[in-house]
Amino acid sequence: MTALTRRIKGIETEYGIMATLPGNIAPMTPDDVARYMFRPIVERYSSSNIFLPNASRLYLDVGSHPEFATAECDSISQLIAYEKAGDRIVSDLAIQAEEALAAEGKPAQIYLFKNNVDSQGNSYGCHENYLVSRTAVLKVLGRKLIPFLVTRQLIAGAGLIYRPFLGSASSHFGTGWCVSQRADHVWEGVSSATTRSRPMINTRDEPHADSSLYRRLHVIVGDSNLAEPTIALKIGATELVLEMIEAGVELPDFGLADDIASIRQIARDSTGSTVIELKNGGTITALAMQRAYHEAAAAWLHEREPNEDLNKVVDLWGRMLTALESQDFSQVDTEIDWVIKRKLINRYLEKNSWDLDHPKLAQIDLMYHDIKPGRGIFPVLEAKGLVQRWVSDEVIEVAKDQAPQTTRAKLRGDFLSAALEREASVTVDWMRLKINQPEPHMVELGDPFASVDSRVEELIEYL
Repeated sequence: MTALTRRIKGIETEYGIMATLPGNIAPMTPDDVARYMFRPIVERYSSSNIFLPNASRLYLDVGSHPEFATAECDSISQLIAYEKAGDRIVSDLAIQAEEALAAEGKPAQIYLFKNNVDSQGNSYGCHENYLVSRTAVLKVLGRKLIPFLVTRQLIAGAGLIYRPFLGSASSHFGTGWCVSQRADHVWEGVSSATTRSRPMINTRDEPHADSSLYRRLHVIVGDSNLAEPTIALKIGATELVLEMIEAGVELPDFGLADDIASIRQIARDSTGSTVIELKNGGTITALAMQRAYHEAAAAWLHEREPNEDLNKVVDLWGRMLTALESQDFSQVDTEIDWVIKRKLINRYLEKNSWDLDHPKLAQIDLMYHDIKPGRGIFPVLEAKGLVQRWVSDEVIEVAKDQAPQTTRAKLRGDFLSAALEREASVTVDWMRLKINQPEPHMVELGDPFASVDSRVEELIEYL
């Protein structure tokens, strides 16, 4: 198996939406809200499923969830910039929708949630994509990754106050704190299914690249993250483990006896001391398993080419594991999502003598994830410097309009910008750029690493 040390990666984020209206105005359904949000998109592109000039995909997913899929990125900092650009692009649509509704006499407040579960217990996702070699067998790769992903929630979960829902997978647990929002909503480890049973890793073979050379690893078990360092840790730690598996680094045999039972139990233990049963008959705690991966990754850093982002990731990873062990989170309480959120929740508990069942806490829990500037709790914490950053606002603003310049995304972005300027009829997907008229011309881009291609230059000239 070939280890890719420069890896294309991307994140797909589904957002929850709702709106409130004053007085006796009829309430809006999520479908109504989505229609207003995507009205400018449809008016400009005649579609609610488009690629933007920054080479990312924006579309309306099933269940009236706006979804943003980042362009192909080749570094962690770049990926964070484009994920955060997606937040701002979707937030801008919500603000425009409020203005349009107000003009019609409907002064609505639109809420845009970057989380993974609604008030009824329904889940929507945050999917990670990693380019891997075609020589990798996804099911084998998946099985080796599953133990890491099951325990990764300890270092990269979004956190929530869990309230059991009738008929839910974990209704027997009762109200309590969870480190992950997604853990209760997966049903298998590795599978090609997406709807009938939600796996942690989806193996459907859609490489979006030269299929003779590459595969796409599609991870759908992770939480949507708000804190930039947590995004970095989630992606970077996974990338390092993936590299080690591809390179044949000897990792302990952590095959789990029951993937699903383990992920649900670990979600409810913020100490990491949950004992996990292994297929080989042994046991290990979730924290000890993460320690083993971290130690291997720290050693692997000396074997691979230098990377500043990954050095920072391994440092944060180690500090978070130490915090779990000591239960002193003061060294990471501005960097790790679930730690930041739980610290806020605990302040309200202590100040008001509430318990976790208090309805006000449910509202705070939800509003923490409203990403609209000036209203959501997390943006306020970030503005006050209570959350650390990984990239700057200036870099994110550039990412809203300009494609990544180091991957295939640059070619797509250049083509789309030229087509919009000339109001040309074109069709674009992850691999293909097509001019529809007067004579159809198409270029297929199988190399996701290539940011220069004379065929695309000729295509733009033809415009």
